[in-house]
Amino acid sequence: MALETCFMPNSAAAALQSLRAMRPRVLQTLVTDSSGYGALLDKMEEHQWEGGAGSHAEQIRKIEEILPLDLLVQCFLRLTSFKDMARASTVSKLWRDGIRQSLAYRDKLSFWGWRADDDAVSNLVEEATNLKELDISASGWGCRITDYGLRRISQSKCCGNLISISLWGLTAISDSGVTELVSRAHALKHLNVGGTFITDVCLVAMATLSKQLEVLNLWGCRHVTEQGLLYIVQGCCKLRTINIWGLTISSSCLMGLVKANPRIQLKRSRAEA
Repeated sequence: MALETCFMPNSAAAALQSLRAMRPRVLQTLVTDSSGYGALLDKMEEHQWEGGAGSHAEQIRKIEEILPLDLLVQCFLRLTSFKDMARASTVSKLWRDGIRQSLAYRDKLSFWGWRADDDAVSNLVEEATNLKELDISASGWGCRITDYGLRRISQSKCCGNLISISLWGLTAISDSGVTELVSRAHALKHLNVGGTFITDVCLVAMATLSKQLEVLNLWGCRHVTEQGLLYIVQGCCKLRTINIWGLTISSSCLMGLVKANPRIQLKRSRAEA
């Protein structure tokens, strides 16, 4: 699936509208006299940003004449909206290449607030070869991420470098997909699987595979048992914080967790604390 179809952008006209809004918060921070592009904003005002004449194709061509690929990449690196990125990728081949190159430089990607699916997320992650932090938490739009998406992410070049992954609220994923993902995320330190339906099977796998894990969020994971918690705390010696809000934990289990790791911080609701 092409990048431009990931979030179904409306048209090149919509892309240009997004980029008009992008200019003041991005380009003005990049274009300085010392960078050799001191007159760039003036040229863009003349040709495009304030309603320059000509068709969209002509305006795009004029912009590309004064915007080299390396500067486009730097501009796109400042974009935080994947809707803007998807729209920009439809403008021209040069802009699509700029979006793809900017992804390769990113160390963080967050899909929070977007109704992304397996292919949309996987395609972007596969381009982000230097990614360190990935957030594909479910939002109010609903969840469309499944084990298939997690498996594709696990096979991406960046997976071994990921230090933080959030799968918050992804109710369509299972032990299988999460286990496959963490099995290849060798540098993983922070994992959020709160609000999912994972079980002890996943925790046992993490205890063996996730030796660098420091922070684990199990908020509302009601299929996790006390035995699973003991496995993960005993197996992950670097674990410092674990969120067990919403889990039914006996006092004897709590004592066992602290005994296994005296430095562990157990986050619970006030009523349980």
